[in-house]
Amino acid sequence: MDRITYHEQTDMENVLKLREVLRTLPEFSRDYFRAIDSTTTTKTRISYAYDIRIFFQFLVNENPLFKDKKITDLTIDVLDQVQALGIEEFMEYLKVYKDSQDSYITNGETGLKRKISTLRSFYNYYFKHEMIKTNPPALITMPKLHEKAIIRLDTDEVAMLLDYVEHAGDQLSGQKKAYYEKTKTRDLALITLLLGTGIRVSECVGLDVEDLDFKNDAVKVTRKGGNEMFVYFGEEVEKALLDYLEVRESITPIAGHEHALFYSIQRKRMGVQAVENLVKKYAQHITSTKKITPHKLRSTYGTALYRETGDIYLVADVLGHKDVNTTRKHYASVGDEQRRKAASALRLREEPPKQN
Repeated sequence: MDRITYHEQTDMENVLKLREVLRTLPEFSRDYFRAIDSTTTTKTRISYAYDIRIFFQFLVNENPLFKDKKITDLTIDVLDQVQALGIEEFMEYLKVYKDSQDSYITNGETGLKRKISTLRSFYNYYFKHEMIKTNPPALITMPKLHEKAIIRLDTDEVAMLLDYVEHAGDQLSGQKKAYYEKTKTRDLALITLLLGTGIRVSECVGLDVEDLDFKNDAVKVTRKGGNEMFVYFGEEVEKALLDYLEVRESITPIAGHEHALFYSIQRKRMGVQAVENLVKKYAQHITSTKKITPHKLRSTYGTALYRETGDIYLVADVLGHKDVNTTRKHYASVGDEQRRKAASALRLREEPPKQN
């Protein structure tokens, strides 16, 4: 039997999960999800399903027209009964509302825009297929996103982080030191790989040991959308990985996790949350002003690569960006170094001439 990869297993689990979510939506919704099946990932479709379910929950909880109705009983004509004003009310509702556990849920600019974009896509499908007569989400103004500063590690901070991972045990004792010594080689390999290749955390945890190619100093990753690509690495990454593989040989994995590259302390494939916690644990000792995540390590790599090459298309290709404008937005803008130079370039008052 052929080996089932992490991404194939994840897709199967997501398909089953999506079916469960669709059972909580109106029956006509399934036409939309069948239509987008070939152009979206399973993870994206689950996110869309949750977003659309929030919209229907809003209708039955807040709109008098649909009071006391069950979401699963709603028919397609409900979409024509919602006006543009109702969509604007939904946008306001999304800023803060209570979920089924009576907990408050909030959405910032990004979350708000994503949910309205999902609703637009949902309405567009039925409108284009002439199954509804109106398209109110198309009439409203989309929420505006304000640009945020790109957070990344400076060159000296990268060196400090790797040094700390190697020598953090010097400051520990007892059980903490024993745990550190047990995971040090793995942690150094993982963080070095992220910093040295710029791969996403989801791509990292999905790696199998068979994906490593030391003959060509490359690792095969599965990008967003399922495309496979070889990403190349340098000597530092190679050494860190080889050191870890020696340690990995002594680990007896839990059944079903034999091929995973990075093992957790429970001898299972590491998950995204575990890697995020690991990066945070080490990075907080290096900088207190920057919230460093695996994605920020990716930004650090992209920035360094662009600084060295000046080739935005190369950076886009290596990072797996489908649209080079995404890369240009994050890595080709004026950086902090240029801003520092600008700050010292302008003199407000001329120095008086020196007296002989």
